[in-house]
Amino acid sequence: MDLEKIRAAAERVARSGGLEVVDVEWKIGKQRFLRVYIDRVPKPAAVISDAAGTLGAGEIVHDPFPKISHADCERVSQQLSVILDVEDLVPGPGYILEVSSPGMDRALKKAADFERFRGRLAKITTAEPVGDAKCFEGRLAGFTNGKVRMELKGKEARTVELPLEAIRKANLVVEF
Repeated sequence: MDLEKIRAAAERVARSGGLEVVDVEWKIGKQRFLRVYIDRVPKPAAVISDAAGTLGAGEIVHDPFPKISHADCERVSQQLSVILDVEDLVPGPGYILEVSSPGMDRALKKAADFERFRGRLAKITTAEPVGDAKCFEGRLAGFTNGKVRMELKGKEARTVELPLEAIRKANLVVEF
């Protein structure tokens, strides 16, 4: 099975609706599952201003973390299912296609994810120790020169830089 071809097909469908593919997973258990996680591409905030400065009343602000709807998932699922069948991208008998949002504790995979969610709380695990640790929890401070910057709390606050290739797992942490 070629997950890259499946990802490419899913990205074609997602892009047509202003969405992006976050991840594609293939799981085999009692049944075969193809999971595709989609998210809405964030729109930059637009602000209306006049000669005196920014206008408060007419300000237009877009949600920096727009939500995926059930209808988005249904549309991508229906369109992707047709492509998968026509192009025969999933060999063998029967499988279940699931299309969903990445969730509140979404995985962070690409450099752009670490920049997009700057300021959010995240938990990152590295394959090998960076400094004296393999697990880090703190605020994302962006991505520069192939490294994720993270502000850690503790007895003394500090900033660490984690090479992207050293990261084994990274997820947002849900805050209430």
